[in-house]
Amino acid sequence: MDCFYRIFARADRFTAGIIISVILGLLLPCTGAVAEWFDLLTNAAIVLLFYLYGVKLSRESVIAGLLNWRLQLMVFFYTFIFFPIITPLLQPLLEPMVGSALYMGLIYVACLPSTVQSSIAFTAVAGGNVPAAVCSASVSSLLGVFLTPLLVGLLFTHGNTAGADVGLDTVLKICYQILLPFILGQLSRRWLRGWVERNRGLIKWNDQGTIWLVIYTSFSGATAQGYWQQLELRYLLGLIVVCSVILCITFAATYFSSRRCGFNREDRITIVFCGSKKSLAVGAPMMLAIFGELDNNLLLPLMIFHQVQLMACAQLASLWNRKAQQQPS
Repeated sequence: MDCFYRIFARADRFTAGIIISVILGLLLPCTGAVAEWFDLLTNAAIVLLFYLYGVKLSRESVIAGLLNWRLQLMVFFYTFIFFPIITPLLQPLLEPMVGSALYMGLIYVACLPSTVQSSIAFTAVAGGNVPAAVCSASVSSLLGVFLTPLLVGLLFTHGNTAGADVGLDTVLKICYQILLPFILGQLSRRWLRGWVERNRGLIKWNDQGTIWLVIYTSFSGATAQGYWQQLELRYLLGLIVVCSVILCITFAATYFSSRRCGFNREDRITIVFCGSKKSLAVGAPMMLAIFGELDNNLLLPLMIFHQVQLMACAQLASLWNRKAQQQPS
């Protein structure tokens, strides 16, 4: 249970940081030269984030997880096939609830890879297959570098409010901002692995601080452009409901399909947590690379979905943890 409480403490700090970033972006927006400086700082922080992620990731854990190929296929299916199919299919129901602009944000969320840190942490608390979770979440993020732009190119059209132009330049920009720093991190892992392991708290602050910086920059720009005066409250409330419904559908689909396929309890837990989540840490910087800017119609659904999945997964992990403790040894 101590591990569970530590996850809540980290989630609370992260959530508090997001709230503070939003408030600062609403009340103290930056403009002019200051805004340009924050844009440069945000891009540098994103590069550092993925460089340190490359240093942290153990190749041994990835190899061990890949051996469970059936589980990896299930997670891949729900992350990059199920989400991008079900969200457009539900358009007649979803779009009237959130509006056309925020609906495209939901489409963008559907194209993203799974989270890494929280998927692994919740899997550990619930008693799931942690090595497989490490592999699934990590490989998902790496595949997202290539698959997310492809899915965006397929599901977005130039007539959309956030129309995407996904070409070779976009792929190269993503590789430059995300993939190249990760590879360099892997190459320098032999020298920096010890330092990273001794400074996990500092690395965690860097991970979360990068997201806070991205959110502040986005909300600051939205405030300066008058975005919030145009956003209807009913669409914001509808967005919270829609994100909750999509997550519940995915929870049910991942759990019952993995059970039907004969996976054991540990693997089912891993499939549920890794296959139902979407990454804010990857989604925000990738938005910059694909669209050339932080579009609030895309970022807001991602932020809402991220918070909903954190709260829902925390409750689910707690439930599975209690059930595991109640079972006779």
